[in-house]
Amino acid sequence: RLHATDVTSSSFRLMWPKLLSQETGYYSLEYAPAAEPAKKRTQQVSGAHTSLVLSHLAPETTYEVALIPESNVHYFPPQTTRVTTLAEEISPVQVLISESGPRSFHVSWAPVLASVASYQVLYGPLPGNSVKVLEVDGRHNSTVVEHLAPNTTYLVTVTAVYKSGKEKSLSAKACTQEGE
Repeated sequence: RLHATDVTSSSFRLMWPKLLSQETGYYSLEYAPAAEPAKKRTQQVSGAHTSLVLSHLAPETTYEVALIPESNVHYFPPQTTRVTTLAEEISPVQVLISESGPRSFHVSWAPVLASVASYQVLYGPLPGNSVKVLEVDGRHNSTVVEHLAPNTTYLVTVTAVYKSGKEKSLSAKACTQEGE
């Protein structure tokens, strides 16, 4: 049976039983996102192979895969399987602090990914262990942190909370301006 292993957000390995040999034919491999069959791609694979890695795939996408043995000796029915790639779980790659004032600053981050449910912005003065949390909707990539102490260094951590439940974080330091 045709099946997939080593599934990532952009690739998977297909494995199948040895049906053909180099001499008796080749395989046609067809694959497409289940939701968009028109995007079908076809690949020819030597009859000597029993596995192949498909890459450059879309994350969190179910693919319909058909392996068609093109034999000049026997008829083999096509083998089909469905494989769903994993969610792309990248941590925020940059956290930017801007518009710093005595009592507030602006925090923004990138990239914004569809697989993120929400962001948590944790902030607290350095040194110290009093941390406050702001919840930000996953569609947004910035927020304003207010009610801060002037002339203080803060540690700001942005955590992406993925729909899968996983979390990835990145931190930056921010300084408030001196007060009036």
